[in-house]
Amino acid sequence: MLQLVDVSKQIGVVITRVHQMLRDRQLLAIKRDGVLAVPEAFFGDDGQILESVPGLISVLHDGGFRDDEILTWLFREDDSLEGGSPAAALHTHSAREVVRRAQALGF
Repeated sequence: MLQLVDVSKQIGVVITRVHQMLRDRQLLAIKRDGVLAVPEAFFGDDGQILESVPGLISVLHDGGFRDDEILTWLFREDDSLEGGSPAAALHTHSAREVVRRAQALGF
C-alpha cells in the first residue's frame, strides 16, 4: 500500500491531483490505520498507474460495484487468471481478460 503522498511523488503530480484522481475514480484508496493508501498493484514497474486501472475501476463502478467491492473483487484469488487474482493479472498479458470479466459482471 502506498500513502497518497507517496503516490504523488511516484507518479510526479501534486497531492491535490491524486485527490482528484480518487474523486474521479481513476484510483481507489482504502483507509489503513487512519491513513488513505492506494494498492501498489495499481502501478507498473515504471512506477506509473497501469493503463487498464482507471477504465477497470470505471467499468466496475458503472456495473454497480462500490469501492470496497471493487477492491475485494480485484484481490480475490482466482486460479483461472495468470497471477492468481485480477489485480495480479493486470501485470500480465491477461489484463484484457480482467477487463472483459469486469464488463461481464455489470450485465
